[in-house]
Amino acid sequence: MNRKIAVTFTALSLALLMAGAGYGQGRGEQPPSYTPTVTPWEKLPDWSGVWQMVGPTIFDTATQTGKGGSVDIGVREHPPFNAQWEAEYQKSLAKRDAARLPDVISNCGVPAGWPRMFNLPDPYEFVIRPEQFWILTENGPNVMRVYTDGRKHLEDQWETYTGDSVGHWEGDTLVFTTIAAKGNRDGDVLLDRTGLVLSDKAHATTRMRKTDANTIEVVLTIEDPKALTKPWVVTKHFRKLALGTRIYDYGCAENNRNPVDEKTGKTLVLDPNGKPLNLD
Repeated sequence: MNRKIAVTFTALSLALLMAGAGYGQGRGEQPPSYTPTVTPWEKLPDWSGVWQMVGPTIFDTATQTGKGGSVDIGVREHPPFNAQWEAEYQKSLAKRDAARLPDVISNCGVPAGWPRMFNLPDPYEFVIRPEQFWILTENGPNVMRVYTDGRKHLEDQWETYTGDSVGHWEGDTLVFTTIAAKGNRDGDVLLDRTGLVLSDKAHATTRMRKTDANTIEVVLTIEDPKALTKPWVVTKHFRKLALGTRIYDYGCAENNRNPVDEKTGKTLVLDPNGKPLNLD
């Protein structure tokens, strides 16, 4: 190969490689703007195993009125919504009562988002590393990362499903803040199937700890200047499942037996032969 051509080809290859390193949502190989600090392995708590949320998929059971779960008529929660957001919640409740409230995670491929990440019925794994903490759920494409290496939130952070979370360890308690979650800005993030939503300005401080060998407590203090009149404190609990329990991936579109009637928008329940039971 001609030496001039070879040099040009090499330079072009390096340029493409460097461009590729910054491709996607990441920031490439930029030097950190903070001094990395991590908690040594031997000082980290043991949250290994498989865990499951305690109770039904009502995001805030402490303020629940009505009996049943999130899809039952009359069930609702009472977050400190302002008048505008309470009115929107009432509209969602009416749709839920008519079995016409859309839940986009039923389409598969759409993440549950934050803070619904703490309100899913399927098993969880909590992975602790010195520099990061990961929340992994069996339900759909749900992964949430909490950076614990000393970094700060970006000043120009864009909104995503789970937002940006950074934290630190206070003994055996993980403390982290979450910002830049897009909330219901695009109409595709709920907190539960009563129709609870937050705005794209919501942020929170979360404290997670083991209260005993088989229980993890999560306390979220949520603030939202658009939707809430004061901080909203929500407590969730997770219990440890039997030793050896495994998590498997699945798509909620698999064996989907609840189609929507195109004429009425109502969710249909099918019998074993595929005939709608509630078509009227």
